[in-house]
Amino acid sequence: MKIREYAIQCIKDESDALLGLIPNIDENFDKAVELIINCKGKIIVTGVGKSGHIGAKIAATLSSTGTPAFYINPLDVFHGDLGVMTKDDVVLAISNSGQTDELLRFIPMVLHMSIPIIGMSGNPASLLAKYSECHLNVSVEKEACPLNLAPTSSTTATLAMGDALAIALMEVRNFRPQDFAQFHPGGELGKRLLTTAQDVMHKDNLPVITPDMHLGEAIILVSKGKLGLGIAEVDGKIVGLITDGDIRRAMEKWKAEFFDKTVSDIMTRTPKIVGPHTKITEIQKIMNKYKVHSVLVVSDDNQLLGVVDHYSCML
Repeated sequence: MKIREYAIQCIKDESDALLGLIPNIDENFDKAVELIINCKGKIIVTGVGKSGHIGAKIAATLSSTGTPAFYINPLDVFHGDLGVMTKDDVVLAISNSGQTDELLRFIPMVLHMSIPIIGMSGNPASLLAKYSECHLNVSVEKEACPLNLAPTSSTTATLAMGDALAIALMEVRNFRPQDFAQFHPGGELGKRLLTTAQDVMHKDNLPVITPDMHLGEAIILVSKGKLGLGIAEVDGKIVGLITDGDIRRAMEKWKAEFFDKTVSDIMTRTPKIVGPHTKITEIQKIMNKYKVHSVLVVSDDNQLLGVVDHYSCML
């Protein structure tokens, strides 16, 4: 049981550290966002050790949310990697102490190239803060480590500040889900955001019926269609829709009279329709809002192209 208490205390300590960052979101944060927004090149994130690991994640988050960025180890700069930097770039330098020797030896090169530096450290009085155009304070009262030595709360705080920076930039850029999908085309989210109705719709052997067709005949066509619905058309134009549910409710209501009824007696005259280029995410919103299982895909002149059902959207 004691082991769980250690874990709980660690999470509490790191939570307190994160909340302690809120007062540090000041004009320096505004300046950092401004520098990045106006950057015509890329954001070069750098740091040593644990700060480097956090920096790599921050760079990845920035890149995936519309801000071109990559991580570079300051040690590699002394062996040729300085060539990737241009005067159009911005450097985000991370060091908990703000006094890391390897990082400080890198800074004069950056300043010589007139590249602005955004410093991120737990020491506003550090040399890193001094030479930075703006400084993001990520200081914490204590580490979650019981020895107060291992970077725990401090790295969590730094990661959170990086996330805060990325989120603020997304809002300023008006970065939307479609933009996110372009940076994640291979993932599940990318597929869902980029896939359209025409990519997944059923378009062969659609169960087309007529409004004057008797329900007994319509049931056979609905069953053959295997989509749980029938699409009522007149002269090639969609005029209604019936579903398995509509048929069951009609049978319960009319019983023996059911077979005397026609499709027009039970059909929905305003089925939900979408265009072929409608995104799957939008179709899912329609299905959830109106509690429907399927939507019809139609052309600009209301010609039936296909059907997208709930299962089609399960990418």
